[in-house]
Amino acid sequence: MSDKLLCEVDSEGVATVTLNRPEIHNAFDDELIHELATTFDTLAQNPAVRVLVLASNGKSFSAGADLNWMKRMATYSEEENRRDAAALAAMLYKLDTFPAPTIARVQGAAFGGAVGLVSCCDMAVASERASFCLSEVKIGLLPATISPYVINAIGTRHARRYFVTAERFPAERAEQMGLVSEVCAEGDLDLHVQKLVNAIADNGPKAVAMAKQLAMSMSNRVINDELQGQTSALIAAVRVSPEGQEGLSAFLEKRAPKWMNGGEG
Repeated sequence: MSDKLLCEVDSEGVATVTLNRPEIHNAFDDELIHELATTFDTLAQNPAVRVLVLASNGKSFSAGADLNWMKRMATYSEEENRRDAAALAAMLYKLDTFPAPTIARVQGAAFGGAVGLVSCCDMAVASERASFCLSEVKIGLLPATISPYVINAIGTRHARRYFVTAERFPAERAEQMGLVSEVCAEGDLDLHVQKLVNAIADNGPKAVAMAKQLAMSMSNRVINDELQGQTSALIAAVRVSPEGQEGLSAFLEKRAPKWMNGGEG
C-alpha cells in the first residue's frame, strides 16, 4: 500500500481507512481505486472487524477524480475507458456490500465520485462546513458509475435535480435528502462518529452483519407469502443460534451479553 491510503484496525475491531492526499484534496486515481478495493477485500475477510470508518486527511473529504488521471482518461480508447470505469465500479460495490457497518466521516468538500463513496456507506456524519456536488456534467461527463448508489441514498427525485444542475449543496441539505445521517460542528465530528461506533459495538456481531444484509435484501420486495416465509425462517434460525441464545439469556437474566465490555464470560 502506498502513502495515498492509510488503514488501521484497533483493539475494538474498528477499521479506519483514510484517504491521505490532502495536498490535492484527496482526489483519487486508478492507483488509489485499486488500493481501496484491495483494502476493502482484506478487511472484509478479517472477522475481527466490526465497523469500517471511511475518512480522509486535510481540508476536503475528496475532490473526486485526480486531474492527472482525467488527462490520461482523455486519451484512452472506449474499451480502455470501459476497463477503467469497471475498476471504479468494482471498488464501489465492495464498499457498498462490505459485511460490517460502514460510516463515512466527511469533514469537508465531497465532489463527484466522492459522493459515490459516501452513498456506499451505511451512514455518514458530516461537519457543518462539508459540502457536496455531483459535478460531472460541468465537464460534459456523467455520474454513471456512482449513480445506483447515489440514487439509493437520495432518491430519484433529488438525483434528477442534482445530476443535471451540478449545484453545490451544504451538509444540511445532504442530511435532508438522506445522503448524510448527521451534521455536527467540525470539532465534534469524531465524537459523533464514535457514538455510532459505540452503538454498533453494543450489539451482537453476527446479528449486526445479518441485519445489514437484511435491510439491503428486503428493499423494494413485494410482501407476499414467500417473503413472509423467508423472514419467519430467518428469525427462527437466529433465535436458536448461539448468539441469539446468549442475547436472549442476557436480557432475561438482566446482565450484559458476552460480546459487550463487562459482559459475563
